[in-house]
Amino acid sequence: MRVRQIPCLGDNYCHLIIDEETGSAAIVDPANGPKIAAVLHDEKVTLTHILCTHHHWDHTGGIPHLLDEFADLQVVAGAQDAERIKGTTLAVLDGQRFAVGELEAQVIDVPCHTRGHIAFLFDGALFSGDTLFVAGCGRFFEGDAAQMHKALNLRFAVLPPETKVYCGHEYTVSNLRFAQSLEPDNPALRAKLLWATAQCEAGHSTVPSTIGEELTTNPFMRLNSPEIQAATGATRPVQVMQRLRELKNAF
Repeated sequence: MRVRQIPCLGDNYCHLIIDEETGSAAIVDPANGPKIAAVLHDEKVTLTHILCTHHHWDHTGGIPHLLDEFADLQVVAGAQDAERIKGTTLAVLDGQRFAVGELEAQVIDVPCHTRGHIAFLFDGALFSGDTLFVAGCGRFFEGDAAQMHKALNLRFAVLPPETKVYCGHEYTVSNLRFAQSLEPDNPALRAKLLWATAQCEAGHSTVPSTIGEELTTNPFMRLNSPEIQAATGATRPVQVMQRLRELKNAF
């Protein structure tokens, strides 16, 4: 499996997943149809699937163009979001598996940012949409802190630490600055903020991260940290999660 990142709309990332054995490909969260189509022609692969983590326009806006240009596409969306994503052909549930060429994808149901938000897990790669960012998480637009805690700390955190995390936006430097304000003595945070700042200043991406890195730097996955609990004034995981989101919204 090879993943090609496609920057779109300023700070969005779409990800092209390529099965090099068959030449089949899937695009995750297509924001810009013409730009993605140009990459597909450059790669000389066959697009078979559009994978939608959630219904927001900056993750689905390119679907009509791709449906017009490429035939026989499977448009995959979470069952709770499918009615809001025009062109959906496969509404999937938690744990459901499907193939892209010879690659197997598994659906992980992670409602919160939207009620139908899902993630896609391939071998060694998690496509997390707007649920898990590098050092952060999405806003709780259609859900609550309990759902986000479950998604990050009961579903994602148990994946192998080397699992790569491909998220939907370049928010890393801001997220790490917030994280460092909570845990100023965390050496992993200091090092990653220096690296991420240099990456962005050079015009490079900070994505992917790994689950292991997130467990050491992402405050939303470090709810048991004494410093984070002190900063939030809470100790119960869901309460810490709620307070963290409030603090980040105002940061």
